[in-house]
Amino acid sequence: MRNILEQSGISTEYQKISVNQYKVYSQATQLAKKAAIDYVMNFEEIKDDRQNSIAFLGQVGAGKTHLSIAIANALMNRGVPVRYMPYRDVITELKQNMLDEEFYQREIEKYKKAKVLLIDDLFKGKTTEADINIMFEIINHRYLARMPIIVSSEYIPERLLAFDGAIGSRIIEMCKRYLVVIQGEENNYRLRGVV
Repeated sequence: MRNILEQSGISTEYQKISVNQYKVYSQATQLAKKAAIDYVMNFEEIKDDRQNSIAFLGQVGAGKTHLSIAIANALMNRGVPVRYMPYRDVITELKQNMLDEEFYQREIEKYKKAKVLLIDDLFKGKTTEADINIMFEIINHRYLARMPIIVSSEYIPERLLAFDGAIGSRIIEMCKRYLVVIQGEENNYRLRGVV
């Protein structure tokens, strides 16, 4: 168990996050929490299916990362290894080391071959063609091998598809059973009482 936690890439502080700690304050957040609980409960049954993944998409501040990490923690507590991929940090490191073929392959394999991959804040910030190519390599490998992903992104499904149809359509198909879309500033927890 200790080895699973150490290998995950999730900080000690984040390893304390649970679904029960997620505060529900709207219908959308209630549905998001329910989806997270259902996903964990059904993971063993669906883990080898094409639709074995979950995505939290849309509104900033709606707790997408909280629920994603809570799912990862719940799975790890059941002995399922999860690899955390903070999108912006990992993409930057991979791009900086593309010319070092050995390093690049070793690092990208961690994300391609993880038992479960948590991609946090997918396509956050300015993206380049290299970002898209790296993410396609990871997502396509996992799609073909039917390896689960947990995704958080500000991109709603339509925007994902418009941004890159190959990546977007794979994610949507993989997450079809558990595709959680949260929209509207009223679902931004940080702005509650302000907006």
